Amino acid sequence: QVFLAESGGGLVQTGGSLRLSCAASGQTDGINVMAWFRQTPGKELEREFVAAINRNDLTTKYAESTEGRFTISLDNAGNTLYLQINNLKTEDAAVFHCAARRRAAIVTSAGYEYWGQGTQVIVSS
Repeated sequence: QVFLAESGGGLVQTGGSLRLSCAASGQTDGINVMAWFRQTPGKELEREFVAAINRNDLTTKYAESTEGRFTISLDNAGNTLYLQINNLKTEDAAVFHCAARRRAAIVTSAGYEYWGQGTQVIVSS
């Protein structure tokens, strides 16, 4: 079992920056890919893919909506996932979830087996 715990959300003004963290624990050795998804207000049943990273070769994939403002990364041990968000916009407000996958090493937006509870980002204008 893998446990994921997000942190770093909060209230930020438009144009500001935020770094989200996700600490992975448990049986993390077999994880190949980690990712960030978000649930926006009014679309709580949807988890929109944001970015993903291969834990071994650090290959990344981003959703087009990130517009170059989001950066996904891992710490040296590969157990803490980060998402740096710059120049925040009101439409970035969401609950951001961390996800992890064992099954395949390819960096994609689907097939994640483990999920965190999320951390909320609120953007004020």
